[in-house]
Amino acid sequence: MSFWLESLGPIERRSALPGDRDADVVIAGGGYTGLWTAYYLAKTQPDLRIVVLEAEFCGFGASGRNGGWASGMFPVSEEKLTRRYGAGPARAMHAALAGAVDEIGRTGIDCDYAKGGVISLIRTPGQLRRAPATALDAGAARAICNAEGVLGGVYDENCAALHPGKLVRGLAAEVEKLGVAVYENTRVLSLTAGEVVTDRGTVRADTVVRALEGYTPELPGYRREVAPVYSLMIATEPLPASVWDRIGLKRRETFTDERRMIIYGQRTADDRLAFGGRGAPYHFGSRVRADFDRVPAVFGKLRHTLGELFGIEVPVAYRWGGPLGIPRDWMPGVGLRDGVGWAGGYVGDGVAATNLAGRTLADLILGRQTELTRLPWVGHRSRRWEPEPARWLGINGGLQGAALLDALDR
Repeated sequence: MSFWLESLGPIERRSALPGDRDADVVIAGGGYTGLWTAYYLAKTQPDLRIVVLEAEFCGFGASGRNGGWASGMFPVSEEKLTRRYGAGPARAMHAALAGAVDEIGRTGIDCDYAKGGVISLIRTPGQLRRAPATALDAGAARAICNAEGVLGGVYDENCAALHPGKLVRGLAAEVEKLGVAVYENTRVLSLTAGEVVTDRGTVRADTVVRALEGYTPELPGYRREVAPVYSLMIATEPLPASVWDRIGLKRRETFTDERRMIIYGQRTADDRLAFGGRGAPYHFGSRVRADFDRVPAVFGKLRHTLGELFGIEVPVAYRWGGPLGIPRDWMPGVGLRDGVGWAGGYVGDGVAATNLAGRTLADLILGRQTELTRLPWVGHRSRRWEPEPARWLGINGGLQGAALLDALDR
C-alpha cells in the first residue's frame, strides 16, 4: 500500500454487497470520482437510493496512491481548448478546475489541506528557452523551492497539497453519513444500461455510473477505453527543520520541474518529502496487476532524482505505485447517455478534477442545466486506443522519447 494508506493504520473494510438489490443510482468505483458523485447527489436530493460498489476498499486505487496535488491543471492546454471549443469555454474549463481546488477545502474533510500553489522549476537552458514570459527569475523561484541548479520557475496559486488517504477515507465516511450504501469487497463484472453485475449480486438502477479510471480496461467492452499507465512514488522519513530551512516549501507548495518525463512532489504535513514520477512501462494488453506497482529501477531513479534536486541523501521509508487512466487524445471526459454516466481519463491530474466531475455528474443525473454541464469536457468521448501491439509500441515509445529529449536538454 501507499504511505498515505499505511499512515492511517489498519483499514477496516466495509461489508460486501449482500445480494441483488434495486437503486436509483449505482456507481462502479469507490475512488474520488464515484464518491464525489454520490456526495453531491445525496446532498442535493437526500431521498435518492444510491449504491457505491468497490472491488477492494474505498481509496485502494489512484485515489489513495497519488501525489496529493489538488491542482487546477488540465491535460489539454487552454490554447488547444480554445482552438477546439472557443475562448469562452476554454477559460470556463480552467476556471472551474481552479474552483474545484477551493471546493475541496470548503468541504471541511480533514486531509491536511494546504493551498500553497505549485512551483515548476526551470533547471536547464532548454527549459529556460521554452519558459513563458511570466516565469519567475532564479532568485524568486529559489525563494519558494531552493533546489539545485534553478534558473527560474513558473508559479501557479491554484494547487493545494493534501493527504490523499485522509481525503478518500474521510469522503467515504461522509457519503455514508448522507445515507449512501457503500459496499466494498464487491467486484464489478459487467456494466450496462440499467444494471451492474458483480461477484456478489446484481444492482439494478435507472442510472449507472462508471468511475473506474485506470481499472476501466478490466471491464468487458472497455479494454481500449483508456490506457493504464503506472506512476510510482517514494516518501522519506520526516526531515529535520534544518533541512527544510534550506529547501523551503514553507507554505507546503507542491513542486515539479519543466522536464517532459513528469515528476511531482510535496512537503507533507509531518515534514516528509513525498515524490513521484512517470517512467514505469505500459504493460501489453492494458494489464493491471499488483506487482506492476513496484519497479525497483524506477524507485532507484526517483531516489536519485530527489537527491539530485536537493543535494541530500534521502532516507526512503515508503515505495508504492499504481495505474492512472490515459485517454487516446489526453482529454478527460464526463457525461451521461442513455442512463449510463462516466467520468475519467484524468492523465494523473485527477484530485481536483474528480470533484468537478462529481458535481457535474450530479447535475446531469438530476437533469439540471448549469454552468458545469456546459463545460467543454461534458459529453466528450475520446476515440479508442489502437489494438495491440500498436498500443504497446506507441505508449512505450513515447515514454522512451520523453526520456531521450530530457537527456538532450541536460
